[in-house]
Amino acid sequence: MHILPKGTMCSLRNALLMWLVPLFLVVGVGSSTYTYWSYMAMVGGFMDEQMQQLAQAVSTREELPSAWSQDETAVHRNGSYVTQVWSPSGQLLMSTWSGAARVMVQSQGFHDVQADGRRWRVYATDAVRDGRRVQVLQSDDFRRKLAAGRAVAELLHALVLLLLSIPVLWGVAAKLSREVRGIGEAAARQDAHTIAELPLTRVPSEIAPLVQSFNGLLTRLREAFAGQQRFLQDAAHELRTPITAVALQLENVRRDLPPGACDQSFAQLQAGVGRAQRLVDQLLKMSRHDGPAVQEQPVPVDLQAQVHESIDGLIALADQRRIDLGFVHEAGAPTSIALTCRAADIRSVLDNLIENALRYTPEGGTVDVHLSGHDGRPVIEVVDSGPGVPPEQLGRVFDRFFRVPGTGSGSGGSGLGLSIAQAAALRCGLRIVLRNRDGASGLVARVEPMQAGGAASFTAKKALRAG
Repeated sequence: MHILPKGTMCSLRNALLMWLVPLFLVVGVGSSTYTYWSYMAMVGGFMDEQMQQLAQAVSTREELPSAWSQDETAVHRNGSYVTQVWSPSGQLLMSTWSGAARVMVQSQGFHDVQADGRRWRVYATDAVRDGRRVQVLQSDDFRRKLAAGRAVAELLHALVLLLLSIPVLWGVAAKLSREVRGIGEAAARQDAHTIAELPLTRVPSEIAPLVQSFNGLLTRLREAFAGQQRFLQDAAHELRTPITAVALQLENVRRDLPPGACDQSFAQLQAGVGRAQRLVDQLLKMSRHDGPAVQEQPVPVDLQAQVHESIDGLIALADQRRIDLGFVHEAGAPTSIALTCRAADIRSVLDNLIENALRYTPEGGTVDVHLSGHDGRPVIEVVDSGPGVPPEQLGRVFDRFFRVPGTGSGSGGSGLGLSIAQAAALRCGLRIVLRNRDGASGLVARVEPMQAGGAASFTAKKALRAG
């Protein structure tokens, strides 16, 4: 049996209200019913005793008591007793109210009589003094109304308590929901870089086993990530030495061969060794950035200076491929932009995007790095004149080891650069958006802050102009 409702109503708060509120109502109705019958029995016993005493007092008198006039209000609303004296022949000799039921019971004791459309409680004595009988009557409706009023009062008390308890239940359930939601938010903040056990402080004992099980899963996941990182680092380090040795031996063999011999084969072999070296370097870089051991704290980084530094570091590759690599500072962009992040991350973003553009741009092409502002936020765009990316492949270029079909092996790419850049950008609170150039061949890699709630923090200053 499930105690939680289905669909959008499935929540602890709704479950508590759906079960406790009806329970309170059932308890209130049950308490009122019990009060009605118990009060009816208590009041009935007390009034029956008074009726018996009154009837016996009247029957001991030698002469008939003087009759007095009672009205209907006193009898039916206030429960006044009606005294009657009957002759042996069944003639009513005396009655304190003329409207009372004219029914003579035939035996001594208490009786419930239905007469004139009303129910009466009657006590009759044995025949005394010339065979006369004394009867005392009381309206049974009065008794029932008295007990019903008591039961209604009890039910009203329960309803008042229910109305007062609903806000308390709502608040307690809301607090419980926030506590559980806080555990969920702590779990949602876990990623490959910050895998830590969820705190068990102020965790309800009912869900503590669930949190402990989840912590065990996180521990195993952290160990798996650490093992993966160690394997990646060890494999890359082990591969670097033999690949470097192959490259050196290839250079030695090249010097021993006469000029022009096997130039094409050696060029292809050197290109393959170069790609292997680049792949090893990218794997090492990826392991350093992906691993949770990175402890560098975010600091303000001059974005424009970092762009210049990345361009300076790749100018040799641009000259080698005879590509015009330049920097464009758009009008209106801040002259000084401080981005709070890890310097290695923003450097990785810029280096990989610029290097990717240089490797896929044909010789004689251009690669420009634009720094501009949009809605008060800085934007970096790396624009190349390469072949671009087919629209159906744009969603996959950030996958590891993915290379656009048809690019060939001449670029020397490993399929890891954009993946590394995207991961580093996310850690900086940035995102990378790729699109093909409008009206020309080439690709535009746009680096911009994420929407509201991102982690990026900017400080921009504009230079003061004279005049």
